[in-house]
Amino acid sequence: MQTISRLAHNPFSTDGTIQRRQTRPVAVGNVIIGGHHPVVVQSMINEDTLDIAGSVAGIRRLHEIGCEIVRVTVPSMAHAKALAEIKAQLAATYQVVPLVADVHHNGMKIALEVAKHVDKVRINPGLYVFEKPQDNRTEYTPAEFQEIEDKMREALEPLIISLRDQNKAMRIGVNHGSLGERMLFTYGDTPLGMVESALECIRICRSMDFHNIVISMKASRVPVMLSAYRLLVQRMDAENMDYPIHLGVTEAGDGEYGRIKSTAGIGTLLGEGIGDTIRVSLTEAPEKEIPVCYGILQALGLRKTMVEYVACPSCGRTLFNLEDVLHEVRAATKHLVGLDIAVMGCIVNGPGEMADADYGYVGKQPGYISLYRGKTEIKKVPEADGVSELIALIKEDDRWVEPE
Repeated sequence: MQTISRLAHNPFSTDGTIQRRQTRPVAVGNVIIGGHHPVVVQSMINEDTLDIAGSVAGIRRLHEIGCEIVRVTVPSMAHAKALAEIKAQLAATYQVVPLVADVHHNGMKIALEVAKHVDKVRINPGLYVFEKPQDNRTEYTPAEFQEIEDKMREALEPLIISLRDQNKAMRIGVNHGSLGERMLFTYGDTPLGMVESALECIRICRSMDFHNIVISMKASRVPVMLSAYRLLVQRMDAENMDYPIHLGVTEAGDGEYGRIKSTAGIGTLLGEGIGDTIRVSLTEAPEKEIPVCYGILQALGLRKTMVEYVACPSCGRTLFNLEDVLHEVRAATKHLVGLDIAVMGCIVNGPGEMADADYGYVGKQPGYISLYRGKTEIKKVPEADGVSELIALIKEDDRWVEPE
């Protein structure tokens, strides 16, 4: 019986780790997207780029908490020129930070100017060349279709040459909500239309021997986003394209649902081995996006930037207040990096379920805690001393650092 694989690679391994789709490395300043490099975390400031001091402060806040690439909006030539000063002030007062400029409507001249000052330029194919809708249109003739494609090439060529000659990068960022008129008419408001829009730009780049490109297929609806990225990968693999992919659910909203929505889209694709850089788009302060990004990556085993806590959900066998104890353990150890700590309420869920943890905190009899190093029980201590004795055990192994 013939089987058809959705991907050209198998994302599943026998040891439970995710096998990422292999892509070419693309440099964005001193950060590399793709190749064998870790999945990169991005965000975007919400300050007006003309506010130079505010923009510098916003970029710095994001970078200090782990955002590796920062995007800024560039709606005018004045904004583009302001980026030169922003970059200079960052270097003088903080450090060099990889910057991406977001260029949208009729952005040819703006993109060329801003390419001098940033490490990557993001263009939206649906808005980069204006296409006026015609209510009475019944078809796009091949000649008309080619005419618009030629205009796209003409508009992109100067930017491609500039970025290629400076060894800088471009993101071809397709949005479900802003497809060009020609793509909407031909393919509808569909994942196929999104993919065709991206492929047109990719082919123009390839024809000019420019390969420092990253591709995104963002939508506010998770099923559309998933379909678009999966189709993109199929089509790219068929044409031997190995460009890195930027994942995101655009306009995800705020609060718990915004985080769930982002995780459903980004996490699903990362689990399939798709994705080299991510941005969680929340209607909140940009700094709130970074912990969500790292949480997704940590849960999938793609980055390790915090303690991994393993804890059972509690039941009638639990011998202490599991929720309170987990909070105590977390409060004492959350500043550590790279450890797995298990907090288990009873012996049934204890040693077996936490076998992969570095340290275990297990209730085995009322009033006492058994502390484990890996699968080995080290000591039994009174419940009141459990957290302090856990810290002592970590210190004994020289894996403790004092919190800042």
